[in-house]
Amino acid sequence: MPQIPIIMPQLGESIAEATVVNLLVKVGDRVEAHQDVIEVETNKATMNVASPCAGRLAHLAAQIHESYPVGTVLGYLEATQEDAARLGLDRPPPAAGMHDDPTAPAKDGTPHPESPPRKVEPRVRGLPVPAHAAGASYMSPRMKARMVELGLHAADLAGLPGSGSGGRVTIQDFETFLANLERHQLTSASSMRVAVADAMRRSWTRPLATVGLPICLDPLLTHRKTLDPKPGPALYAVRALALALAENSAPAGRLIGHHIVHPPAIDVGFAVEAEDGVLVPVLRGADRSPLRDLTGRYNALVEQARQRHLPSDATGGSIATVTNFGTFGLTWATPIPLPEQTLVLGMGAGRRVPCWDDGRSAFVPVTEAQFTLSFDHRVLDGGAAGRLLARIASLLGNPTSL
Repeated sequence: MPQIPIIMPQLGESIAEATVVNLLVKVGDRVEAHQDVIEVETNKATMNVASPCAGRLAHLAAQIHESYPVGTVLGYLEATQEDAARLGLDRPPPAAGMHDDPTAPAKDGTPHPESPPRKVEPRVRGLPVPAHAAGASYMSPRMKARMVELGLHAADLAGLPGSGSGGRVTIQDFETFLANLERHQLTSASSMRVAVADAMRRSWTRPLATVGLPICLDPLLTHRKTLDPKPGPALYAVRALALALAENSAPAGRLIGHHIVHPPAIDVGFAVEAEDGVLVPVLRGADRSPLRDLTGRYNALVEQARQRHLPSDATGGSIATVTNFGTFGLTWATPIPLPEQTLVLGMGAGRRVPCWDDGRSAFVPVTEAQFTLSFDHRVLDGGAAGRLLARIASLLGNPTSL
């Protein structure tokens, strides 16, 4: 019977590999088409690999706790000739020595269990992701080679004083630094923490700035009481940001060379704290659906993110992010935009403060929160960022328009 490969799929933008955490079937089992057969973990979430068709599991090369690049053959199914033809896998193999594929089954149909995984390059929206972000000066080639060997970045050595000429960090300084680390308590960083660290390193290569504005939340809170289910405050901010960017998408553009690349759609992400990191689910076309219609989808994505089970179509590709740091009791913060984004809108905690009322000629209590807009200063200046934030405030002040 034809041998159909089970291949590690592309599970999201910038994801180049995944770690197998559970085998949901065993060799000899019958599986249905699109049945989950392997559970894998990426640096963003836990997802499943499905069978390409119905059949019997003939071979399973994947091992638990091992990582495999996108495109790696994880196992083989015995399937019908019809399914093989439908998947385009009914063609005869090439002649020996002519473009042999080390991951394909042998001529007798036996899979190669020790086939080397194919190397792939992680990509974000078609652009290569820098695997090793440099940036520190006074580093010799020998020093850089040693850091690459250990998987370290220049930012990891920010606190290391150099004893060489002009403050240069010598290889001896580096080796002494590594030896001293063994005297401290060490814990392994999770894959998510490493991914967050890499994203922030890449984000920080740009000149970033932040503007802020106090916004009265009373209209929002009053409007929220009239809805069931009640939207979260962050969803109001997502919708207001989406509408403001729909009016003018240039502030969310990215500078590539001498061009501002405008976003093709208003897909807005929102930050959700997960175990040892932050996930950013995405509401696609957030400008096209009213607040009431977004609430169910938003609540479901929040729960999936907390469990690290986000669907692949709900991650990546967003043009801006909303983060509600007020949930931690913070009133002010300067969030950092993701590397592929220009903007991040932050919400502080609401507080009762006195506000001057011209009609009453007196101070009255209102619920107010500090909103911040952090941005890539190459794309926006303070004035444009301030106008965008003022437009968001105006929309939040009239929540029925959301």
